[in-house]
Amino acid sequence: MSQHPLIRKASGELQEFSSEKLRNSLQRAGADSVIVKEITDNILNWITVGTTTKQIYALAFRLLRKKRRSMAARYSLKRAIMELGPSGYPFEQFVGYLFECKGFKIEVGQTVDGQCVTHEVDVIASNHNVQHLVECKYHNSQGKVSSVQVPLYIRSRVNDIIETRKKMPQYKDFTFYGWVVTNTRFTTDAINYGLCSGLNLMSWDFPRKNSLKALTERFNAFPVTILTQLTKAQKQQLLNNEIVLCKELNQNPEILDSLQLSKQKMRLVQEELSDLCDGL
Repeated sequence: MSQHPLIRKASGELQEFSSEKLRNSLQRAGADSVIVKEITDNILNWITVGTTTKQIYALAFRLLRKKRRSMAARYSLKRAIMELGPSGYPFEQFVGYLFECKGFKIEVGQTVDGQCVTHEVDVIASNHNVQHLVECKYHNSQGKVSSVQVPLYIRSRVNDIIETRKKMPQYKDFTFYGWVVTNTRFTTDAINYGLCSGLNLMSWDFPRKNSLKALTERFNAFPVTILTQLTKAQKQQLLNNEIVLCKELNQNPEILDSLQLSKQKMRLVQEELSDLCDGL
């Protein structure tokens, strides 16, 4: 018999509820051991068979928000990245920034020549004699995954670009790497093909130490959609103006003037930004 009830994932599958996963996510959000235990116990006493992961997230988020909004914001990271839409271009900017944090010069949304056809490359990240060619796969639903057809297609595109660039004088002695980055997950076949073919894959939780989640937390690269003090419309206004990162707002608070916030709301937003960008 299961120790915990079976809960329903976004994909519709049932799985045993993991209190350890919940505790880990609360700790990553900045909650101390007392808060972690309080929220975990509350949820364990509340869930029943068939409770959805979305319902569990919503309750944990509300409980964290009562403690400290910046903790709730960190906890909502996955949802916040899914709100980098609807076009997907903000997600490309976000992924580009992660490569920038790793020391690369980035270009977003470039059209480049291949040996056979031209290609649009979402992110090009260059450093000395290394260049990464990155395809971004943005989804606005957790249930959507990238199958093996995605890396198969991207591998051929990257190879076409590399064949041309190897012949160009400015790329003499360069090493090229292809990437697919998604905000959800890859199927097992997709991961196996990526590993076998030399195509780098990054998803929400893969690879474990260098996943989208891990890099975002490591670099404090939180998107503006994570802010709990702004409305959805206000966040979208920022994205429409190509303001994607909380760091941009924290370093340039005058950007917030366009949102016409009250003095009290402005103070609360700036406090949340400071907590997120400077650490709890």
